[in-house]
Amino acid sequence: MTQPSPPALPSTDAWQPLPARGRILFCLSHAIGCAILGAALALATALVFKAWPWLWAGLLTAAGLLAGVVFGIWLGARRHSYYRWQLSETGFAVRSGKLWQRHTYVPSTRIQHLDISRGPLQRRYGLATLTVHTAGTHGHALSLPCLDLNDAEALRKALAAGIEPESDDD
Repeated sequence: MTQPSPPALPSTDAWQPLPARGRILFCLSHAIGCAILGAALALATALVFKAWPWLWAGLLTAAGLLAGVVFGIWLGARRHSYYRWQLSETGFAVRSGKLWQRHTYVPSTRIQHLDISRGPLQRRYGLATLTVHTAGTHGHALSLPCLDLNDAEALRKALAAGIEPESDDD
């Protein structure tokens, strides 16, 4: 049985945003990290200032945890909204960030191989992470998280078409 081919990519002339359903995964991952950091900072503050009784230290830690969750959700939503990708005839580009902007361009001649990975939550929401491994630097790769599964497969197919097969003439 043959698998259906992925749908065609959207117009590659413009920067493409990540799908909106990926925002929840960005928010969740940032909320967990910021909650742990917020609780740890609040507990450290309570211990340094010798909050007594321990009830105050617990309340301060819970407040730090809650503040971390709220900040993480806000930060995750913002970071998700600034991710963009673009496929051109000469390569693949990803840009992200507002304050600390990052723009990475990988020429198609430098692409070594491509991976698509999907965790349990990404499978639930029909998302995937596309990783483009590049030649020339050890262990360097460009990852695009929370990409629509069909777009990830179509991108992999389009980028793989530009990879030249290795020859044994070397």
